[in-house]
Amino acid sequence: MDLEWRQGRMARVVLQDEDITTKIENDWKRLNTLMHYQVSDRCVVALVPKQTSSYNIPSSASISRTSISRYDSSFRYTGSPDSLRSRAPMITPDLESGVKVLLATKGTLQKFVDDLFETLFSTVHRGSTLPLAIKYMFDFLDEQADKHGIHDTDVRHTWKSNCLPLRFWVNVIKNPQFVFDIHKSSITDACLSVVAQTFMDSCSTSEHRLGKDSPSNKLLYAKDIPNYKSWVERYYADINRLPAISDQDMNAYLAEQARLHSTEFNMLSALNEIYSYVSKYSEEITAALEQDEQARKQRLSYKVEQLISAMSLES
Repeated sequence: MDLEWRQGRMARVVLQDEDITTKIENDWKRLNTLMHYQVSDRCVVALVPKQTSSYNIPSSASISRTSISRYDSSFRYTGSPDSLRSRAPMITPDLESGVKVLLATKGTLQKFVDDLFETLFSTVHRGSTLPLAIKYMFDFLDEQADKHGIHDTDVRHTWKSNCLPLRFWVNVIKNPQFVFDIHKSSITDACLSVVAQTFMDSCSTSEHRLGKDSPSNKLLYAKDIPNYKSWVERYYADINRLPAISDQDMNAYLAEQARLHSTEFNMLSALNEIYSYVSKYSEEITAALEQDEQARKQRLSYKVEQLISAMSLES
């Protein structure tokens, strides 16, 4: 059905969400409203059989409708236009087509999204070995959980998700311009937000209860998220089963990475950032170093105090 605005005996206007008068701001279309058509109080509107899709109206077509008198399903409304919009059924002539296009687009991109998630949540299908830092960090989190008597698997899962997928990968997915020299339009940003939201939901341990009022971006991948969640759980379990990384191997790995990228970063700037953190939490750091046996042997607490004193004199 179409909603028609009748202006006298001859003038007829079919009110549509989009037509040749639709305003476009940047990359977004502003849906037509009663205010857009300047429909005022006490205007006469009618429900009429659907005639022409808003996507097929030629630019030269007249928006006046004639020969509609045979339709007697008209009614007179005496309220405000805003009330009319809230009480009258929402007429979306191309809603079904829009849903089909949305699902078709998802189907086209599905393989790429699956490949991305499988690569990020796999210790095998990566094209390269799993970085030692990930295994070392996850083992550290498990050790801290054991140390503090935290046996809830959901807590450990959340720690790992917050350290890597939600802190690093989501940012890259949502902002590819951080890595690649590209322009991200508002439409591209909206599409990537859907993928990023799906990625975050896949890392969550809570159940997502969806209903008819849930946002479309969550409904779109609702059936895929349980499968993605199993990938995340498998990924964490596979890492847990890998051989432990010793401190010596980790130090050698970091030294090799520093050598490979020695010309790509400003070492003094990095050291200054570390010093800013150390000076801010100097008391907590020195107290923690005093309680650690290995740190006491190397007199790290004393060295940190000496460093802070020297830097204070320099400044």
